[in-house]
Amino acid sequence: MTDQTQISFTTVDQNADFIEAALFYSNDLKKRRISFNETEGILFYLESMADTELVEQNVIAPFYNSKNKELSKLFTTLSFDVETELNKGIQGLINGGCLYFVEGISEFYILSTPAKHERTIAEPLNEAVIRGPHNGFIEDMTVNLYLIRKQITTPNLTVRYFTLGKIAPKKVALIYMENLAKPELVKKVESRIQKIILDSVLSTGFIQELTEDNSYSIFPQHINTERPDHTSFYLLKGYVTILLDGDPTALIVPASFFTFYQTPDDYSNRWLIASFVRFIRLIGFVTAFQLPALYIATVSFHSSVLPLQLFFTIQGSLTRIPFPPLVEAMLLELIFELLREAGLRLPSRVGQTIGIVGGLVIGDAIVKAGLVSYSMIIVVALTAISSFLIPSNEMSSAIRFMRFPLMVAASLFGYIGISFGLTLIFIHLCKLESFGQPYLTPLSPVNIQSLKDTFLRLPIWSIRKNTSKSEAEEE
Repeated sequence: MTDQTQISFTTVDQNADFIEAALFYSNDLKKRRISFNETEGILFYLESMADTELVEQNVIAPFYNSKNKELSKLFTTLSFDVETELNKGIQGLINGGCLYFVEGISEFYILSTPAKHERTIAEPLNEAVIRGPHNGFIEDMTVNLYLIRKQITTPNLTVRYFTLGKIAPKKVALIYMENLAKPELVKKVESRIQKIILDSVLSTGFIQELTEDNSYSIFPQHINTERPDHTSFYLLKGYVTILLDGDPTALIVPASFFTFYQTPDDYSNRWLIASFVRFIRLIGFVTAFQLPALYIATVSFHSSVLPLQLFFTIQGSLTRIPFPPLVEAMLLELIFELLREAGLRLPSRVGQTIGIVGGLVIGDAIVKAGLVSYSMIIVVALTAISSFLIPSNEMSSAIRFMRFPLMVAASLFGYIGISFGLTLIFIHLCKLESFGQPYLTPLSPVNIQSLKDTFLRLPIWSIRKNTSKSEAEEE
């Protein structure tokens, strides 16, 4: 397909030759010659993209019952456009439409007849909730926008469309609340989307990587979700959402470090329970991030901090191990990552079996072989369980990745190495931004009101509700 604009010809044969050549004579391109009021005409559609039953009933059948009607009044049950540019017609074919040309007329009709093959609305597998809505986004942007508008029934919800991809164009939707989102944030997101120049955008991962502030950071700078209620929650807080047609994942910006530890369930439970669960998640974060490094540093350099009985127990289990604690930890962590990856790639039931059986068999065998100690098995197991407490898969992956350099620092310099590593990470987090917002918001800079819904989830009545921009300016 050429990028240059081609105006349609006045003869149907010339138009037919151009359409067929532009689609490289694809076998799923169907052509039917159908006359209208004794004037020769030709119809094109892609059987793989168009609803063939709809084409037969609502496009072809009316021609045989036209009774000298005007062509524009023939398709009363379909939406259509009248165009003169063949390039737009080809794009219409790819989107599931039909093209109808009439001899002697340079204009042609693009009839909307797309096939519907979307999966049904269902709860996302990786974001299940106990209480609350159990629906999720699918691969159809129109359905996803419907789910959001179903949650937010206000005219302030604004949608802006963009098209990305030079070879395979795809529609991108920018969604925000006109009265809540900051104009500078909206402009910044729009600007970054418009700067994306790619042949194709197959997933939101492309948009995520090309719009984030720091592509070299291991920490995610977009909130990913497949839940309409989660998306609506952030939209009502003034955030901006990005949707890509063909992808069920929504990108929400700006992101902060603490948003990755919050879930929709936090607002469905009583505030005391929700606060307790958040506290458990933060403990899980510390455990998943630092426990292996602390163990390595303790047994290698600082065993004097252990109670005497515990010291003898750990040292007794280490006497017959041929490897230093760092190698033990690395070996077990790599085995765990292998089992985790295998469980993800296999069918769900088989994957669960592989994870359980593999963990039990390999763990027992590796201890009996004298390659690792029982204490290291306990440490790595607690670390693995703690990493599952993090709701965001991207943040969980970042934490798992950061464990390895921290373990190396602990094996070289003990607690000093851990302190140095944590300091570097904290400095990086302080410098990191997401669309101009500091990553450690509301901790740095401090926002007392927002802190009520950060580490803990205080009662909703104590958390200030959103106000419009005009109200904020008055205050």
